[in-house]
Amino acid sequence: MKDLKRTKIATVLKTPEFGSIKTICGWVRTKRVSKNVAFIALNDGSTIHNIQVVVDLEKHGEEIIAEIHSGASLSVKGELTESPGSGQVVELHVHELNLLGKADPDEYPLQPKRHTLEFLREKAHLRFRTNTFSAIARVRHAMIFAVHKFFNDKGFYNIHTPIITGSDAEGAGEMFRVSTLDPKNPPLNEDGSVNFKEDFFGKETNLTVSGQLEAELGALALSEVYTFGPTFRAENSNTTRHLAEFWMIEPEMAFYDIHDDMDLAEEMLKYLIAYALENCADDLAFLSQRQQNEEKNKKEEDRSPMELKEKLLFVLENEFERITYTEAIDILRNSKPNKKKKFQFPIDQWGADMQSEHERYLVEKHFKRPVIVTDYPKDIKAFYMKVNADNKTVRAMDVLFPQIGEIIGGSQREENYDTLLKRMREMSVPEKELWWYLETRKFGTVPHSGFGLGFERMIQFITGMGNIRDVIPFPRTPQNAEF
Repeated sequence: MKDLKRTKIATVLKTPEFGSIKTICGWVRTKRVSKNVAFIALNDGSTIHNIQVVVDLEKHGEEIIAEIHSGASLSVKGELTESPGSGQVVELHVHELNLLGKADPDEYPLQPKRHTLEFLREKAHLRFRTNTFSAIARVRHAMIFAVHKFFNDKGFYNIHTPIITGSDAEGAGEMFRVSTLDPKNPPLNEDGSVNFKEDFFGKETNLTVSGQLEAELGALALSEVYTFGPTFRAENSNTTRHLAEFWMIEPEMAFYDIHDDMDLAEEMLKYLIAYALENCADDLAFLSQRQQNEEKNKKEEDRSPMELKEKLLFVLENEFERITYTEAIDILRNSKPNKKKKFQFPIDQWGADMQSEHERYLVEKHFKRPVIVTDYPKDIKAFYMKVNADNKTVRAMDVLFPQIGEIIGGSQREENYDTLLKRMREMSVPEKELWWYLETRKFGTVPHSGFGLGFERMIQFITGMGNIRDVIPFPRTPQNAEF
């Protein structure tokens, strides 16, 4: 392949050098034969746009064209010329054409027609080749880069936290076990329980649900750190919002209180959206049009109230409203949907856990801007959140977005040893497993805060995709670990 000197299609289309000779490679999207000319739409994944390749059949013969079908791969050398066709500026007139890989039209599943997202999930090994999934992949890459750039430019250090862990950061217990013991004949203790001392790590271990606790250790020496890694939940949920394997962005900051935490979360979210709008314009335009086409087939009450770019600007151009949980509950309790029993989960008393429908009401109907809710009841939040002076609430904060509800969850962490130990005992969190976490509160403890952003939920928001399984290349869900 060294002699190909390939130019990416994105480069050719961005700055077309008419009259120059270029070699491009890619996969055939469509082929159309007219008299003595064949027109081939070629795409190499570098852009949402195809380039039209024009083949003179008298020069190159009809035999090779007959072997070229959708999905085949080509190497093409030719001259760039202005295109007389509408919707394209440049086309490539072929001098040399090589068929690199055939695609049997009777077997290739991605024919040039509309395919459902459900069908494409079954073809995840090929769905990158569609416009929708190539666009999502490019946006996802841009957001990965933007996350690292944002934190790097602010002086944060990226640390890798363990994927295999002996502790449950969330206390929910929905974890995947990691073991080398024989499942049919494990070693047993005298009481019949499994003897994990004979396991690989000498104790019971699982895939992590969060890198937060270990990230806190880094923050208590490096001041500002963040993790960006895979996390796992063994939650038997088949909703459009849940995955068994997903990626989390988790910054932890020493000397930050809850207000600093909220400031950073708002700044980061706006940075990511601005970066997407600036660097993914073509892909977002395609995804917006795709979403609008889908909306036409929905009932009016199910339609999205905002076009994709409008929704992104809604977040970017508005200051986030900040309210307490108590204020939020009062608003919801007195709202028309609640009084008319339109909410699926009615709000009747303080202490209720807000659902997505409540979060969206606050954002889309009441405040008409993103909302950050703080000071939740301690009984519905995690053990590590700092308890307020009222001993009823904790310094938690959730960022709420339109159409999606909660997108970030965070808190000021409890830095007082005695209070943290008391909370762990109240919530039956095993002290022995987290001795190291407790110990950081004994040696130079400081106020500190952090939050978690589910990366796939953010990609869902930016791309407008309705199902989280479509914004990660190979989704892991109950009964599904294909590819």
